[in-house]
Amino acid sequence: MTEDGKERALRPGWTTGACAAAAAKAACSALLGDGFPDPVDIVLPGGQIPAFALALTESGPGWTRAGIIKDAGDDPDVTHGATIIVTLRHAPAGAGLVFRAGPGVGTVTKPGLPLGVGEPAINPVPRRLIGEAVAAIAARHGVPCDLEVEVSVPGGEDLAVRTWNPRLGILGGISILGTTGIVIPYSCSAWIHSIQRGIDVARACGLTHVAGCVGSTSEKAVRRVRRLGEEAIIDMGDFAGGMLKYLRRHPVPRVTVAGGFAKMCKLAAGQMDLHSSRSQVDMAWLAGQLEQLGGDGRLVAAAAAANTALEVLEMAGTLKLGEAVARQAEAVARAVLDNAEITLDVLVVDRQGRVIGDTTA
Repeated sequence: MTEDGKERALRPGWTTGACAAAAAKAACSALLGDGFPDPVDIVLPGGQIPAFALALTESGPGWTRAGIIKDAGDDPDVTHGATIIVTLRHAPAGAGLVFRAGPGVGTVTKPGLPLGVGEPAINPVPRRLIGEAVAAIAARHGVPCDLEVEVSVPGGEDLAVRTWNPRLGILGGISILGTTGIVIPYSCSAWIHSIQRGIDVARACGLTHVAGCVGSTSEKAVRRVRRLGEEAIIDMGDFAGGMLKYLRRHPVPRVTVAGGFAKMCKLAAGQMDLHSSRSQVDMAWLAGQLEQLGGDGRLVAAAAAANTALEVLEMAGTLKLGEAVARQAEAVARAVLDNAEITLDVLVVDRQGRVIGDTTA
């Protein structure tokens, strides 16, 4: 909010991949005798040319190092403020670019990602950006671009615990990510991308049953009731539609969708985005479910006028409202899957994690 009361536009930031590319360009410039440019600019895939201030410069016999502090803008990115460091060394003739995971950058240990098992978790677009940045400098000096590129992030192993990396089998640190180089605050695309990679890894590892969960409460319940390991859990969040549409094209034999009562009410009523700012519980629809379960007119009217789904759930008493919502949510989800060869079931839990709806029952 600005001083005159107007909403302030959210400030975009830069991906870890963009920061790594800029650090690599600065380190390459110094390695080939031109010193460390500060600030250093790079060209992003969309043609933008941002400039980055250097937070660290070091050099020694046959190596140089540059670091940039990541600015994620107004996005609540766990890597905001992290230092992305690139160390360059000469590689054997004909080696080209050789990427290494330094401290705080993960290594791929499971198939299904766009990188092979054993590769440092430096994604394809950041690799391309780094390659373009250093190749231009090498070409200017008339030398081959044979370099070892080590990316490190101090504290990256601790940061990775707060990301999808452990579940995706990326161990030892964070991933160097980004397809555009730009972080859009509160973008849905990053979360949906993570859902898709989770499904890819599950398929590549041969898992036959995965569960898309709205949050930690439903995750704990589904792991307990369905006896699934952590590797089978897809952190669906509010993006039920994004997960189901991807599964339609990339099926897993069995899928459980699990969530709290209010979120599953939204799915059951046909909403694909379950976030509170983008969809609301349809109280008239919910009241109609009570009526179909045999609720009297007074109960139905009270439900239609209720403020929250929880209030209606408490009103329902012995009527099996959670079961009705689970069945309806399954029908909606099945329609999105559109005849994909998937055995589907839905689990609905209350705020304490107790199962109140289960379509396998």
